[in-house]
Amino acid sequence: MRIALCGGTGDIGEGLALRWAYHTDHEVLVGSRDPDRAREKAKEYETELSSRAVDCTVKGFDNAMAADRADVVVLAVPAYHLVDTIEAVADKVDEDDVLVTPAVGMKRDDDGFHYNAPSAGSVAALAAEAAPDGVPLVGAFHNLAAGKLANLDADLDWDVLVFGDDPDAKDIVSMLAEEIRGIRTLDVGGLANASEVEALTPLLINVAMNNDGMHDLGVTFE
Repeated sequence: MRIALCGGTGDIGEGLALRWAYHTDHEVLVGSRDPDRAREKAKEYETELSSRAVDCTVKGFDNAMAADRADVVVLAVPAYHLVDTIEAVADKVDEDDVLVTPAVGMKRDDDGFHYNAPSAGSVAALAAEAAPDGVPLVGAFHNLAAGKLANLDADLDWDVLVFGDDPDAKDIVSMLAEEIRGIRTLDVGGLANASEVEALTPLLINVAMNNDGMHDLGVTFE
């Protein structure tokens, strides 16, 4: 499959791009609002993978061009850029594609980070409203420590919570996630359950900030 990472030059985008290129044979496309930045980062990822004897090509494009070439489009952008990014790629995706959002709305004050849900109820609901009709949206990858994800020397042992209203689209995203070594996916239902998943991220950040040796937190369920 072809996977486009819109915002693939950022932290979570970098980690997913490297892991998919390292662990799978899928074609990874790095997207950015700045195509030169996307090409620069794609070359960096290729260099990192080459140093590990992985022969692959990572290509960089602007977000719309990356989405146009992909089967799955991961919107790896901050929540405040999510709607703009969807609008930028809207005419490049169709019902055979899958949009994926890992975005979380957060705010910070003196006490730490807090979940900041939009008026739609969740960031995923906001994304679903902006998505073209008939294009399925899946939520995944919200609760990953980006630094550890991008460190290919680090072994992962995380659960990824997946939600969405299209079962086939969820199956595709779950399959792709579990091809990353050390990740297990858990289905948490439809988009109506998005806020519960998104709200875990600021909790994890607060735990990491206030406890020594816990900066690479993820979640596992037993």
